[in-house]
Amino acid sequence: MKLGFSALLALALLSGCGSEPPQPPPTPTVGVVALTTGPATLTRELPGRISAVETSEVRPQISGIIRRRLFSEGAYVRAGQVLYQIEDAPYRAALGSAQGSLARAQAAIKATRLQAQRYRGLVAINAVSKQEADNAEAAAQQAVADVAVQKAAVDAARVNLEFTRIRAPISGRIGRSMFTAGALVQAGQDDALATIQRTEQVYVDVSQSAAQILDLKEAIRAGGLTKSGDGGARVDLLLPNGTTYPIPGRLQFSEVTVDPSSGGVTLRATFANPDGLLLPGMFVRARLVEGVVEQALLAPQQGISHDPRGRATALIVNAQNKVELREVVTGRAVDGKWIVTSGLKPGERLIVDGLLNLRPGTAVKPVAAKLSAPGPVTNGPAPGGPTADPAAADPAAADKGN
Repeated sequence: MKLGFSALLALALLSGCGSEPPQPPPTPTVGVVALTTGPATLTRELPGRISAVETSEVRPQISGIIRRRLFSEGAYVRAGQVLYQIEDAPYRAALGSAQGSLARAQAAIKATRLQAQRYRGLVAINAVSKQEADNAEAAAQQAVADVAVQKAAVDAARVNLEFTRIRAPISGRIGRSMFTAGALVQAGQDDALATIQRTEQVYVDVSQSAAQILDLKEAIRAGGLTKSGDGGARVDLLLPNGTTYPIPGRLQFSEVTVDPSSGGVTLRATFANPDGLLLPGMFVRARLVEGVVEQALLAPQQGISHDPRGRATALIVNAQNKVELREVVTGRAVDGKWIVTSGLKPGERLIVDGLLNLRPGTAVKPVAAKLSAPGPVTNGPAPGGPTADPAAADPAAADKGN
């Protein structure tokens, strides 16, 4: 029995010695992007409000009863078009009275002039006194002055009669009528009868902080940023429903003072509005081009993460096809990429796919990554949320955090 057991044990040991050793894990494959430099256009989104190029409140210039309204609410009206008609009977009577007074004054001129001429002849033969002759001459001159006064009264009465037809001061779309036929209106009243706005072209007023403007000027002065265009730089408009307005605008005006209440500077852009899509008072977001970084190092956002301390990090593949951890500094976001100001160099291979469970020093197999189209990104600092597992990217930092 002892001999048989020993034989079995020896046979088992011999069979164990003949088994294959365990295989090493396969080399992980990662997607990489070779970093390059190129021009990057910096933009900034700012909230704004639309206003009409021209706005006019229609008000009466005389007092009276509205006889009728001569326009359709919301219609396009032209400058000089009659909008309201005020009862004109009192003003017609006033014009007739003024014209009668003018005729009477004109008739008095002839009589006073002839009397003055006769007195000048009589005073020469001492038939009348010099005083009477002077009085006749003064009466003739006063008659002429009276005619001028009555002519002015006729003009005033004619102007008031014309004001009974309230006309559009500008061309544009007219809003709702605040008064109806039969309403009493007065000259100088606070309430407008209606409002006309010219909206074939509109303004978009936005406010940019003074600090941002100073940073921009410092970057241009330092040479890292090139100013894009002139005062007529392009502006794109984002509508409240999230769509982009198809017609770009131009920056036309920048306020010369800072608003003390908000600390911002008002910028004004002009947009064509042929279809009337942009309505005055609408809140929008304007995307302004601030400048161009000529040699910007752009890194895809998928390749930049953050460790538990909030530091931006990136994993690259070195010449030995091993993973290296880099601490980087990022600037603005442009088309789904971060502008990297330090920590990376052109030509280095940034890992953007297969980041999970990667550690520095791991041997990897790099392949060219296929990047998806970036979503809408506003220029600004890097977000706080990491793209990859921070503990995997920096095991030492994760241990310290625990």
